[in-house]
Amino acid sequence: MAIDKSGPLWRGETFDDLAELVRAFEAGGYRVDTVAESRCGACDGVGFRVEVDEDENCRRVCLGCGAAAFIGDSADYWDEESADSCACPCGGEEFAVAVGFALFDDGEVRWVSVGLRCLKDGALGVYAETKIDYSPSRHLLDQA
Repeated sequence: MAIDKSGPLWRGETFDDLAELVRAFEAGGYRVDTVAESRCGACDGVGFRVEVDEDENCRRVCLGCGAAAFIGDSADYWDEESADSCACPCGGEEFAVAVGFALFDDGEVRWVSVGLRCLKDGALGVYAETKIDYSPSRHLLDQA
């Protein structure tokens, strides 16, 4: 099935569907140059529960093995007290994750956006976006 853009929420089944939404979102109004699929460093899983704090820092927890990891530079700014679990409008809390990166001409990261695809109903959404205002920042490309 191809991505479905007919309703109020886009729906999809694959990483490519989610990547298309992240690119269309254009975090900060900038073209997304690359989109990376989140994969668990411990078991290579691609299903997660995701938490976002009030500053849109993100932490993901693998459904397969329970390993937790921060997305981008979120570990540096994480606020546990304001963190909340992401949920799809259908109530699902398990997601595939895609991280979009808008880059400066020199390859440094300008913006990071976090897209989620609900594993229950396929709804796609961008749940967080963060401006990166320091350099060097290319290391963030490896922290999806």
